Amino acid sequence: MILLLMEIAVSLITCKINSFFFHNFVGEPCELYHCVLESKSFLEKMTVLEHTIPFFLPIREAENDLLSSNAMKFIDYIGELLQAYVDRREQVRLIKELYGNQIKELYHSLPYHMVEFVLDDSDCKVTVSLRYADLVSVLPTRIKALAWPSKKSSINAATINRKENGVQGSHQNPARLSYAEDALRTMSLPEGAYCFQIIDIFYKLGLILLIRT
Repeated sequence: MILLLMEIAVSLITCKINSFFFHNFVGEPCELYHCVLESKSFLEKMTVLEHTIPFFLPIREAENDLLSSNAMKFIDYIGELLQAYVDRREQVRLIKELYGNQIKELYHSLPYHMVEFVLDDSDCKVTVSLRYADLVSVLPTRIKALAWPSKKSSINAATINRKENGVQGSHQNPARLSYAEDALRTMSLPEGAYCFQIIDIFYKLGLILLIRT
């Protein structure tokens, strides 16, 4: 949710717009950003005078594409851009709080539009990769979740395969967690937290499938 406040100062020579963006996540307030727009005269387009928007968000591109034609469209887009960034960042923070003991590795880009993490327990390791279509998206469009058997499970699976197939060994492939991928595609990480419970089930189901192949 975005709360936008604007201060508009107009003189005979210049026009200045000071925009404040208040953002929250699931009802909890987050940080405040501001952006000051200025035009030297009514005949000149507005430009960004100063701002506190994170440097990795494309404010200059938005300034070139939108601000010259419509200041309100630019302000609306920046608000949407900031809210999406806060949403993605807070989703990652929340899964770290909820599953910190299971998350062994976590990587993300600065704007959190690329996220990868590993869930690990004694039975299986699950790798999750999320990609967002653009910087105003709050749901990922490309998701990959794979369950990898543990070393012990791989040895057991290879032993079973040798006995059943009469071969010297067997390479274990990861199991695709399609159900978890579908859940993450339609729900944000905190809203779809149940998918990680499903992943826990897939730890076991994935191992069973791997052992029986």
